[in-house]
Amino acid sequence: MRKGKETLMADQMIFKRCEIKYMLDITQAELLKNQMKQYMIADEHGVSTICSLYFDTPDYLLIQRSMEHPVYKEKLRLRSYGTADKDTTVFVELKKKYESVVYKRRIAMTEDEAERYLLFHEKVKDTQITREIDYCLKNYKKLAPAVMLSYEREAFYAKDDHEFRITFDQNILWRNYDLSLCKGIYGEAILDKNKVLMEVKTAGAIPLWMVHFLTENQIYKTSFSKYATAYRTIYAREQRRSCPPENFFVFTGDEVVQQAIKC
Repeated sequence: MRKGKETLMADQMIFKRCEIKYMLDITQAELLKNQMKQYMIADEHGVSTICSLYFDTPDYLLIQRSMEHPVYKEKLRLRSYGTADKDTTVFVELKKKYESVVYKRRIAMTEDEAERYLLFHEKVKDTQITREIDYCLKNYKKLAPAVMLSYEREAFYAKDDHEFRITFDQNILWRNYDLSLCKGIYGEAILDKNKVLMEVKTAGAIPLWMVHFLTENQIYKTSFSKYATAYRTIYAREQRRSCPPENFFVFTGDEVVQQAIKC
């Protein structure tokens, strides 16, 4: 078991750490992985497929607040590793961020149990984590699945500090239909095929070798969010559907009046 700021309690976990994101191209990612060999170890699971089902209100209140970059924000999601079925162990995650520090509450249950808990508010074992999730469910009215995200992740942790982790995400797909972890992995791509989203997860400082690599290759942190990127596309499409054509005609008796409308 990895020690540090991760508290493991059977099927429950609490994380506290900083997460810093960088956008790389494939060449930069391969250069970094080559340099990492002397400092880091590949995760025992190798490359894994992660599926995350994000919950939100009908008007997307959680992601809208998150995009305003407040001091405090939170997200509720259901996560599986690969496509789930009703008996697959999945994870209900409440991810909070306060002043750049991420606090993640995570509890395991079957997909069927998670669905009945989150959608129909069936009782589960009472713990500090479930109480926090329950508060989120009560605080935001009509929470329901909003966006499904999937991606391939390659993870590494430092040889001398297991709290320092680096992940590389590719083939990030999203959809806002068939909102279930059991429906399979498909959707629209968020990134170009040449791009890789890297996340540095640490409870302390970034090691000097990593700082030097980022500086030498002019790689800078980004605030890129998978869910926010998907939401921007959803919002833009809704705006286009609700906006009338730039020019349309209004019939007033025998007279035709051309109106120029700009959204």
